[in-house]
Amino acid sequence: MRDVAIIEAPSVLGLRPTGVEELPRALLDAGLADGLGAASAGRVDPGPYDPERDPESGVLNPAGIAEHAVRLADAVGGVLDDGRFPVVLGGDCSVLLGNLLALRRRGRHGLLFLDGHTDFYQPEAEPVGEVASMELALATGRGPAVLADLEGLGPLVRDADVVALGFRDQAEVAVFGVQPLPEELHALDLDRVRELGAGEAARHAVEVLTGEGGGAGYWVHLDVDVLDDAVMPAVDHRLDGGLSWDELETVLRTALSGTGAVGLDVTIFNPRLDRDGSIAARLTECLLRGFAAQG
Repeated sequence: MRDVAIIEAPSVLGLRPTGVEELPRALLDAGLADGLGAASAGRVDPGPYDPERDPESGVLNPAGIAEHAVRLADAVGGVLDDGRFPVVLGGDCSVLLGNLLALRRRGRHGLLFLDGHTDFYQPEAEPVGEVASMELALATGRGPAVLADLEGLGPLVRDADVVALGFRDQAEVAVFGVQPLPEELHALDLDRVRELGAGEAARHAVEVLTGEGGGAGYWVHLDVDVLDDAVMPAVDHRLDGGLSWDELETVLRTALSGTGAVGLDVTIFNPRLDRDGSIAARLTECLLRGFAAQG
């Protein structure tokens, strides 16, 4: 097992304050830190939430998200400098920007993007301007500079250094006129994952991210809505279908089994939609099983 340090990052600046901000406490109460033998590396709280869409950038809370990303990057960087493996508990998906900024300060890295959605909206296509629907676009340098060029280091990750695995939002993307994923980005949608099998799809992803010419490791982003809605209804933006618990565990075990992964975040789980805590317990079990295979 790696030496894990947990950072709480309960930002909902890219979404809405509907309960996702309670994710860290729910998973910690379910035993995640104890199960990982993890230390606490602190908490990076967001600034105040502004429900008004910024007229210049077209998104919610751009300045607040950028400021939070810098502080989160500092925290993640501190964990990396100590030789530990950061696990960041969001929050909404906008926390990915701070995590990748920490890596970008250190050079070139990859991203394994596990999400039920591609999150590649441009501001004019996103109905209310939620950055949690566009963080992959921003991370690859597309969108308003306040978020797409953090510290002048954008893009935070190259298209060719990204594998998006398990998404199933093609119909929704078409309705809203979302910009297409670039050809250089490696896309394994849910149908392709099922065709290959979760293990083979994950092995392919790792090969892409660690192959010749790749960066110095990769970040694993887990939006829990990559899971089947039947087993993970505790999310704000529900979508039919998704990975089973066993499939996600297989993907995580493969992604975390070698030395390529350098950090992981967990986002979007809403404990207020998990009345008895059973989903938090199962999610924690899934994460622990994923980490159990680390080499």
